[in-house]
Amino acid sequence: MKKRKIDVVVISDVHLGTYGCHADELISYLSSIQPKKLILNGDIIDIWQFSKRYFPPSHLKVLKKIIGMASNGVEVTYITGNHDEMLRKFSDTSIGYVSIVDKLVLDLNGKKTWFFHGDVFDASIQNAKWLAKLGGYGYDFLILINRFMNWCLTRMGREKYSLSKRIKNSVKGAIKYVNDFEKTAADLAIENGYDYVVCGHIHQPKKELYENKNGACTYLNSGDWVENLTALEYSFKRWKVYHYNNDKLSPFYADEELKELDINELIASITFNQDKKKDSSSSLEESSLE
Repeated sequence: MKKRKIDVVVISDVHLGTYGCHADELISYLSSIQPKKLILNGDIIDIWQFSKRYFPPSHLKVLKKIIGMASNGVEVTYITGNHDEMLRKFSDTSIGYVSIVDKLVLDLNGKKTWFFHGDVFDASIQNAKWLAKLGGYGYDFLILINRFMNWCLTRMGREKYSLSKRIKNSVKGAIKYVNDFEKTAADLAIENGYDYVVCGHIHQPKKELYENKNGACTYLNSGDWVENLTALEYSFKRWKVYHYNNDKLSPFYADEELKELDINELIASITFNQDKKKDSSSSLEESSLE
């Protein structure tokens, strides 16, 4: 399968280790693209709700897929979020093509771009972390109920329904929180001279131009892989929101080799591929000298 070449891909809020995570779909998406940079904008592994009893093979395959992409030269940047905040003790460290940071600034074709997860704006996390964690468990339980309900609806030939979206859209406080979040991020970006600000955290994919008396910037949110199954893609000097359910032209399947690959085989295959590249480059040099 021919892979789409993309300059920058941003995914966030995968929540590996929870029942709501759509790991198979994410593997399929990652298998369909060839990015230069992959930015993981927080809450990739849900350490808050991590349980030894639930971490299925498909969730492990997501990690293997990302490691495999890094081993093939993709620059992977892991920006820490609130659900994986334990990784913040490793901020500003790099292993090969993988780096862990709390925030990131890139120059994309002359446009200053600011990446961060966004939990810094969340008062419930800053002031009552136990309450935020309790809310996380409640959200995961709601997703479980929603999956069963959608299974029943599909069997009846009816369209799927999102309970959490319905609740969020019907509660004025939730709508105000999202709007305040977006405006705060955009205002701060304009104040600091950024052209783009890229967040995650609120599970609401979006691309919108914000303006105030001090200037303008484009606010972007990568959404999530629990409900929306979305990513941000940057190519040809423009950003777009990718919707897995709507934008795939044909079904994406995970790499066949990845299905049965364990961690030792993964390391062996990485070493083999790197040696193969060295041998091919040496052959080219010899042929050019002749």
